[in-house]
Amino acid sequence: MKLGSCLLLLLASMSHVVSGCPSSCRCTSGIVDCSYNNLDTQSLPASFPSSTEVIRLDKNKLNSIPSGLLDRLPNLREVHLKHNPWNCDCDILYLRSWLQAQQKRSLYRDVICESPESLKGRVIMFLTEDELVTTCQYWYCNLALVSQLCLCIFIVVQGILLIFVIFSLRRFQRIAREARRTAKELQQNNETYAYDNIPLCSFDRT
Repeated sequence: MKLGSCLLLLLASMSHVVSGCPSSCRCTSGIVDCSYNNLDTQSLPASFPSSTEVIRLDKNKLNSIPSGLLDRLPNLREVHLKHNPWNCDCDILYLRSWLQAQQKRSLYRDVICESPESLKGRVIMFLTEDELVTTCQYWYCNLALVSQLCLCIFIVVQGILLIFVIFSLRRFQRIAREARRTAKELQQNNETYAYDNIPLCSFDRT
């Protein structure tokens, strides 16, 4: 009897490994139970067995669900998501879309936002896209602010370079005028000196 029990336990453990059951969960006949495990979004299993029909994720610390996590399970019928501190920002868009696509919507009326304060207590499934997209706007605002700042810096640098070029050209023109005037004065002085030193012609009288 003891040998038979050991074999059964061994077979059960082997089936657990072969089925691909996540180490932090318990798997039995299509049910993957990951509840009460203090899972957060980072420690959530990256995949579930393809034969999964029910996933229990209630009573954890999940803020969101990674995009596409529940789409690769053709037999999935329901997911228990209650009692998690869902953060209803950009990252919750995938879960909202998945919930809205479910036929048994009554199962998800208790999946509510914990944050931000403006959406606390709201049913995720009933959130509008505009409400969630507004939480993402700060990224665009920051990007726009950085872009405008870079543009202003670029314009200022270009302006400084333009002023420097204009100043350099004017200085070059002034130096060129001085050089031409100096050359002209030297030429005039040379001509005057040559004229003053022309020998007078002397005629011999015979």
